[in-house]
Amino acid sequence: MQGTLKKLKSSLTQPIQYYLPVGDELVDLNAYIGKQLTLTFNGAILCSSCGKKTKKSYSQGHCFVCMRKLASCDMCIMKPETCHYDQGTCREPQWGEENCMIPHYVYLANTSGLKVGITRHTQIPTRWIDQGATQALPIFKVQTRLQSGLVEVALAQFIADKTNWRNMLKGQSEVLDLKAAAAELIPQIADKLNELAELFGATAIEQLDEEVVDLEFPVTAYPTKISSFNFDKEPVVSGILNGIKGQYLIFDTGVINIRKFTSYDVTVG
Repeated sequence: MQGTLKKLKSSLTQPIQYYLPVGDELVDLNAYIGKQLTLTFNGAILCSSCGKKTKKSYSQGHCFVCMRKLASCDMCIMKPETCHYDQGTCREPQWGEENCMIPHYVYLANTSGLKVGITRHTQIPTRWIDQGATQALPIFKVQTRLQSGLVEVALAQFIADKTNWRNMLKGQSEVLDLKAAAAELIPQIADKLNELAELFGATAIEQLDEEVVDLEFPVTAYPTKISSFNFDKEPVVSGILNGIKGQYLIFDTGVINIRKFTSYDVTVG
């Protein structure tokens, strides 16, 4: 099977079901666990937006031109607190309306430890799966991406807002009491929440009382030492597939972040 890679698709089952998109086909990855799997990079990278060949991948699978013009590649995607839609400078206002000016959630998750994150309402539980979270708890619902980013920044003064991917891949995280963590953290940002309520309106930020979501990943053996594959340096990735977590395939020979190599043309065998 040959085609360009896209980020892993998944569904929240126990354990999580993963599929590898290769061109127009989907490879059932769970069926390969415990078996030999080989991915061979064929030397071509095709922009996921315009389809043109590019020597280098930008912003996870784009050519340089598309990376510079698409709203989905703007810096505010990585830093939602810098959203500039309301300033009239969004690269693609319609895209912004459809993806940023919609409800978002602020959540706590257990990835490599306790962290805070944000996601669109349409990306639950996908975002948690992509981050390799074993537990997740939505704590706020807000009206826009900007608002979610501002709440996240406030919470990030006290806990991490990034995942240590190496630690995430080394094993199952210790179970955390996310509700207790939320009860401790939220009062610490009370002043900021009041400030945001005055700025955006009393109903803009809604505190939630949700249940913790537990996630189980299909992994039979975690690596003791992390060795990462890179198609740009070595075109063949091969080994026994020991599992999948986040966007990583875990082989007995090393790990590879599939999302990083979006738009790379590969042969799967």
